[in-house]
Amino acid sequence: MDISTPLTRPPDLYGRPRSDSFMQKLAAFSDNAVTALARRSTPPRRPPATEMPVVRELVVVAKHQEAEDVVSLRLAAPDGGTLPPWQPGAHIELHLPSGRKRQYSLCGDPADRYRYRIAVRRIADGGGGSAEVHDALGDGMRVAITGPRNAFPFAAEAFILLIAGGIGITPILPMAREAARRGLDWRLVHTGRSRGSMPFAAELAELAAAAPGRVSIRPDDESCVPEAADLLSLSPAAGAVYCCGPAPMIDGVRRAFGGSRASALHFERFAPAPITDGRPFELQLGDTGRILPVPYDRSALDVLHEALPDMPFSCRQGFCGTCRVRVAQGNVDHRDHRLTATERAAGAMLPCVSRAPEGERLVLEV
Repeated sequence: MDISTPLTRPPDLYGRPRSDSFMQKLAAFSDNAVTALARRSTPPRRPPATEMPVVRELVVVAKHQEAEDVVSLRLAAPDGGTLPPWQPGAHIELHLPSGRKRQYSLCGDPADRYRYRIAVRRIADGGGGSAEVHDALGDGMRVAITGPRNAFPFAAEAFILLIAGGIGITPILPMAREAARRGLDWRLVHTGRSRGSMPFAAELAELAAAAPGRVSIRPDDESCVPEAADLLSLSPAAGAVYCCGPAPMIDGVRRAFGGSRASALHFERFAPAPITDGRPFELQLGDTGRILPVPYDRSALDVLHEALPDMPFSCRQGFCGTCRVRVAQGNVDHRDHRLTATERAAGAMLPCVSRAPEGERLVLEV
């Protein structure tokens, strides 16, 4: 792995660049596996590329304060029925009352088929989704979801290091419990600004008591901001690393990975990766003739959202497909991990990550 080379696309599960086809197959496999498990009475099949994801209405049955600016929601079917199964690393997309869609990791127990749990940190300068969860959702309210899907699957290698930063503990906590259940050699380190800002402290304390020496809590105000190399040194033997948290932590782990004894790197971002090789281009909004310049350091989605505030988006990383638009004219530099070759040929584009060659113009049907 050449960690000195900037990556414009998220790497594969082992920290290496991958072709789009691999990630398309991973997304398709995740969707199909959930559908097949939830509908055992019907033969498994691959849905056509145009099939829309299933939207389910759930009810908020519990809302708890988990840490400073972090709340958890437990969601259940209105009729109390079972929910589709999921595995550690999976997420759901929450359809908020405002129309916003946001993705949140499932952080409960996969064995609980009657409840999904998510946790959300309030982001003061975010897009408003987290504030809406905190302020507008409460017990008894109904909310729609799609999923679960899994773009951060847990492969259960023999030796595992789990690194979580702040709210990044949400996908990592189910992985730790699964590693313990399977009798794997694992370690977990949870970092954060302070103990009060780090969610699920009581559950992590129980996990630590049941597995002495395997859980480390590292608040910055008590032990300073850890170096990525120090975190990676906790890896048992030549183990796999699963990392989730703020972008600076993930970037640090990626840079230090090549010098560690860890054998594989899996990570999930909560924010889009920085644009490192962008070139300026233009967007034209349909037949209106309105031209939107896209600078080298901004995504097409950012520019479109300023012009069209109601435009939907979610992951901003080219996985979910929420921001899909149709290109009527122009050459697209596809950088997503969701669209099939057929969809791309038909003009589909995910503007959160995809661009146009320098100086060219894309005419959008919006």
